[in-house]
Amino acid sequence: MSDLLSIGASGVRAYQTALSTVSENIANTGNAGYTRRTTTLSEVSSVNGGLNAQKSVSSNGVTVTGIGRSADAYRSQAVRSAGTDLAKTEAGVTWMTRIETALGNNQLGDRLTSFFTSAQKLAADPTSEPARAVMLESAGTAAAAFTATGAALDTAAADLDSTASQAVQSLNALGTALAKINDGIARTAPGSSTAAQLADQRDQMLEQMSTITDITTSFDDLGRTTVRLGGAAGSVFVAGGESAQASYARNDEGAVQFAVTRGNVTSALSPTGGALAGFAEGAQRIAAARGSLNAIATDFTSKINAVQAQGRDLDGNAGAAMFATGGTPTDISVALADGRGIAAASATGGKRDASNLSALQGVRSSGGFETRTTTLIAGNAAALEQRKVVADAQAAIRDGAVSSLASASGVDLDSEAVDLLRFQQAYQASSRVIQTARDTLQTILDLR
Repeated sequence: MSDLLSIGASGVRAYQTALSTVSENIANTGNAGYTRRTTTLSEVSSVNGGLNAQKSVSSNGVTVTGIGRSADAYRSQAVRSAGTDLAKTEAGVTWMTRIETALGNNQLGDRLTSFFTSAQKLAADPTSEPARAVMLESAGTAAAAFTATGAALDTAAADLDSTASQAVQSLNALGTALAKINDGIARTAPGSSTAAQLADQRDQMLEQMSTITDITTSFDDLGRTTVRLGGAAGSVFVAGGESAQASYARNDEGAVQFAVTRGNVTSALSPTGGALAGFAEGAQRIAAARGSLNAIATDFTSKINAVQAQGRDLDGNAGAAMFATGGTPTDISVALADGRGIAAASATGGKRDASNLSALQGVRSSGGFETRTTTLIAGNAAALEQRKVVADAQAAIRDGAVSSLASASGVDLDSEAVDLLRFQQAYQASSRVIQTARDTLQTILDLR
């Protein structure tokens, strides 16, 4: 009877664990990062027989040998890889959109056109003070557009620095957390529910890290992971219970720099994927747009001022500079006090002479200020649209990878319902075995 009781009791314990596992699966349906778990059962057997007797094997019931995870390393890696690619492109789209906003919102091209149009109108009547006032006002709006556009690009660059720094801080926090999880995995019995929970947390950390930068992972026999940043030959970021620290800065030339410090050793980090790679590309594009804008502004102010210098204003004085610049080429302001200072006439012309304004139109053509501005805006817009198309494609790839992983590792309520019924029946049957053993034992006792 003791064998029957122990067999029934082992079944009750085992199927109670199995029911708990199924219940946990059902409760976590749709929970991001949760991997379906299964209870692994095995037969408990014993070998009987003396030295000269034939050995016999008898069953002593069932036991739980572990809580397994329906993990798929290949599909998990596919999700991380797709997430890395998408995060890089999305970050690039974000900063290219900022460039588009900076270049377009201040209507620089329109302001330049208005300036040259007002000069043409003044040429029709160079003695008209209202026309001179309009041209001077147009010069002010063009100067303000340059200043605002440059400031918007500078703000975008500063915001990028802040966002990149926050991303690096998040990466460091994830690295620290992953190191603690590695330590917990090493201290936890393999095949336990706690080990499964830690493995889920580990995989979530890796997925989040992969959206920040490209990572390469390897796992030891215990399930602890080693993470390298920037490819298989990159710097070790997490190993065992220790994590390094990533950093972000700009060098003397203003270029973006990432680094990893492990102990006393600091090595450069060159991300090729994830948000950090998108930030690096975004910084380059912002700097390029700023450089192009600076060149347009420098040419515009210098050439307009040169035309002014070779003419005469309404009072017959030599033309003074129309524009003044500040700390950057786009910090432009109008230097003339009023419209009478506009040098419409040539050095030898009278008040009604407008030949110097004709020279201004020549500078308009040779300088190509409006065309260069339009080209700058259009070039960024075209690249942005291409990136959006790539982002849509990569999002579809990522979603497909996530769905594939979910089909292999996620919870299927239909399957869980079947298992729930199966284990419930097994639990009830094991309970009946115990009851039968008790009834049989009581019958034997009653015979005495």
